[in-house]
Amino acid sequence: MYDVVKDYYGRQLTGTADLKTTACCDTSQVPPWLKPLLARIHPEVVGRYYGCGLVCPPLLEGCRILDLGCGSGRDAYALAQLAGPGGSVTGVDMTPEQLAIAEGHRQWHADRFGYANTRFLHGYIERLEELDLAPGSFDVIVSNCVVNLSPDKPAVLAGVQRLLKPGGEFYFSDVYADRRVPDAVRSDPVLYGECLGGALYWNDFLRLSRQAGFADPRLLTDQPLAVTDAELAARVGSIGFYSATYRLFSITTLEDACEDHGQAVIYRGTVPGQPLCFQLDKHHAIDTGRVFPVCGNTFRMLRETRFAPHFEFIGDFSQHFGLFAGCGSAMPFDAGKPAAAPSSCC
Repeated sequence: MYDVVKDYYGRQLTGTADLKTTACCDTSQVPPWLKPLLARIHPEVVGRYYGCGLVCPPLLEGCRILDLGCGSGRDAYALAQLAGPGGSVTGVDMTPEQLAIAEGHRQWHADRFGYANTRFLHGYIERLEELDLAPGSFDVIVSNCVVNLSPDKPAVLAGVQRLLKPGGEFYFSDVYADRRVPDAVRSDPVLYGECLGGALYWNDFLRLSRQAGFADPRLLTDQPLAVTDAELAARVGSIGFYSATYRLFSITTLEDACEDHGQAVIYRGTVPGQPLCFQLDKHHAIDTGRVFPVCGNTFRMLRETRFAPHFEFIGDFSQHFGLFAGCGSAMPFDAGKPAAAPSSCC
């Protein structure tokens, strides 16, 4: 599928207006704080944007950031402004035409920002070990509607895990399906180029993430996608597609379930842009000043990452109280219901 993707994004698409679905072009949810950053990016770079979400997490100043499938560089140049002169952004893409646009405007953006902190590499996101990238050298890795285009998604996740620092974060938007995509859809060049043919069934994505060492994937946002071309809609049939943003933390001690250790956190309200509430994920909106009980994994995601200075931490791991209530798991036994009569084990 490499040639299909290169041809689609390098030659067939000349701008976002050429897309036939909303999968690779979602600008409806751009937050107000991001708009001034986008206004400082060259129009040709913005015009070749094919992302499906927002990949600018908070607290990026001074961070080393890797953008997988950077395309023409829109996200890379937005992230460069957030990383500042003390940070850096490296973009990786396999499409020469897209990279030429990103690279061609690098000095223009350096002059505009007042510093140069970006570079772009030609390569494949499944073969990151072939590039000049040191293991454990990135604070944050992002990707915007690109993992679905990869024919080897486990290799992408393994490469991300290798390059992240301990406590680092893979923060990315992508397209997922509500079921496994059949061969007829997966092999359709247009559907693949439109980010639908290569979309993972969401539960398979969670399995692959855990196999790669990301024990507790966290969903931030999601929304359904529309196949606006009638012919393509007929080809995909009843499959539901969604744009979703996940964050995966490189923390080796995370458990495969949310366990209760009697812990809590208090958010200080100091993350820029989030004075009243910190949104860790879709199910954890932590109000400023409130004692907020958390499972052990959430405790570690806050204490062992760049978010630690913005929280107070209560408790440790010296006690265990079973599963953390309300985190999606439940004890399989019928608690409090004695057996009617003794029975054998078969």
